Amino acid sequence: MRPRAGCRALAALLTAAALVAGGCSTDDYVAPPPAATDDVADAAAASDTLADLQAAIRDADGPAAADLGADAAARDLLTAVVANAAALGLADITLRYVTETGRTRGDDGWDGQVAVTWQVDGIDEASARIELPVSFADHGAAIAAVGGHGARLPLWLTGPLAVRRAGDVVVAVAGEDAGVERYLGAARRAVEQVRAVVPGDGGLVVEVPADTDGLRRALDTEPGQYDAIAAITAPVDGTEAAGSPVHVFLNRGIYDDLDRVAAQVVMTHEAVHALTDAVAARQAPLWLVEGFADYVALRDVDLPLATTAGQIAEQVRQGGLPKALPAPGDFDPAASHLGAVYEAAWLVCVTLAEHAGERALVEIYADVLSGGDPVVAVREHAGWTEAELTAAWQDRLAGLPGVAG
Repeated sequence: MRPRAGCRALAALLTAAALVAGGCSTDDYVAPPPAATDDVADAAAASDTLADLQAAIRDADGPAAADLGADAAARDLLTAVVANAAALGLADITLRYVTETGRTRGDDGWDGQVAVTWQVDGIDEASARIELPVSFADHGAAIAAVGGHGARLPLWLTGPLAVRRAGDVVVAVAGEDAGVERYLGAARRAVEQVRAVVPGDGGLVVEVPADTDGLRRALDTEPGQYDAIAAITAPVDGTEAAGSPVHVFLNRGIYDDLDRVAAQVVMTHEAVHALTDAVAARQAPLWLVEGFADYVALRDVDLPLATTAGQIAEQVRQGGLPKALPAPGDFDPAASHLGAVYEAAWLVCVTLAEHAGERALVEIYADVLSGGDPVVAVREHAGWTEAELTAAWQDRLAGLPGVAG
C-alpha cells in the first residue's frame, strides 16, 4: 500500500521501509552459450576497450572515456560514468570482458557480458561484484550501451548523478537534482540518531534512482515488487557474500511525498539496518530487526501513541490480542495489515526497553545479530522468558488508546 504523507500517517509509513537480504536471487550467474558470432565479436578488442575505459575512470579522464562511445548517447553516458566515479570516490574499479551472449547488432556490433567491481572508498569494506550486459560496436572498439533488460544496473552506470559527501555520509541522486541536499541532511541526521543508541563507526551510502523503474533496475526486482516501498536497505550487488556493500535505496516516488518528520523516520529506520549490518543477520527474528529499527527511528519523535500505534490498536480492538510475537511471514510486503505488524514489532522493543532499559534492548539486538539465540538473549539481558515477554507485550497492546476501556 502507498503511505500517505504527513505525521497523521506516520504509523502507516513504517510499512514503506524494507530490508532486503541477499537481493532477489542468490544464484550464481551462468553465461549463456555463445552463438556463432566469431565474424562479428572480437573478444580481444572488447577487452582492450574495457581496459581503456577502466583507465579513463581511474584517471578521471572524461574525454578519453567519451572517445570510446559509439554514438552521442554512449559518449554522454561514459562521460557521466567517469564523473560519477570521481564524485562518489569509487575505488577498486575493474571491468573485465567475460563472453559474448550470442546477440549481434548489425555487421559489427554484439552484446557481451562484463564483470564489474567497485566500492565507495572509505565506507564500503569490500567491493561489489556483478556481471552486466554491455553492447559493443565497431567489432569491440567502441561501447554502444551499458545494461540490459532483466539485469542489475548500478546507479553510477546509469547516467549523470548529483553527489554530495559529508564525512562518512554519501548521497547519490540520479539527474541534476537540488534535492540532494535534503537527502543528505536526512542521512546525516539518521547517522546521528543511530549512533546515539548504537555506538560504532562506519558510514552510510544513500542511492536515489530517478523513479521506480530505476529502483527496479538498481535492485534487479520484478516490476511492481517495491512500488509502494519508500526505502530499501540492500546489498548493491544482490549477493550474500560476506562484506558485500550494503546501501540504502530510496523510492523517490514514495519518499518525496512524505513530510519532513515522516521522511526522517524512514531514513533513520533504514540507517539502522545499514549501520548495524542487519542484512547479514538472516537468522534474527524480524520482530527484533524491524522493531529495533523503528525504536531508534521513533525514539526522538514526539508523537502520541494514537499516531505511532494506531493501526495495531485498531487491529486489537477488532480482532483481539495476538497470541504470539510477529512471525517472519507477517512482514511480507504483500501481506495485509503490514502497518500494524511494524507497529507491533516496535512495541515489542518498546516493552523490552521500558522493562530492562534501553541498554538491555541494544545488548539483546547486538547478541542476536551476531548469531545469538533471541530467547537466551532476552532472558540474559531482560530477565524474561519468551512467554513473559509475550505477556508483557500483550498487556502493552491492551493498554493502547482505543483499546483500553
